[in-house]
Amino acid sequence: QVQLVESGGGLVQAGDSLRLSCAASGRTFSDYAMGWFRQAPGKEREFVATIGWNGGTIYYADSVKGRFTISRDNAKNTVYLQMNSLKPEDTAIYYCAARLRTMRGASLEYQYDNWGQGTQVTVSS
Repeated sequence: QVQLVESGGGLVQAGDSLRLSCAASGRTFSDYAMGWFRQAPGKEREFVATIGWNGGTIYYADSVKGRFTISRDNAKNTVYLQMNSLKPEDTAIYYCAARLRTMRGASLEYQYDNWGQGTQVTVSS
């Protein structure tokens, strides 16, 4: 099992930037892949980005491609989501997730084993 704690959310204006962090504990961080998902009010949770154990296998949802960047620091047991040019439609609770059974990233919820509690991102117009 892995424990995940997100931070960095907040209220920003359209066009601003935020960097989310997700600190992991419980297993060797470089042994597994990580992902970010989000859930907007009244909508299902959706994939945002994923990264493999060594920073490879990076995928993004089309809606964030070119604006968001996922990265990880295995020495700090932390994965990041740099969000630039934020839009009101990016408003959601953002969750990080750990995929323990493989070192490669993935885009489907069922492929992840542990989830953080989420951090709220609100983008005003």
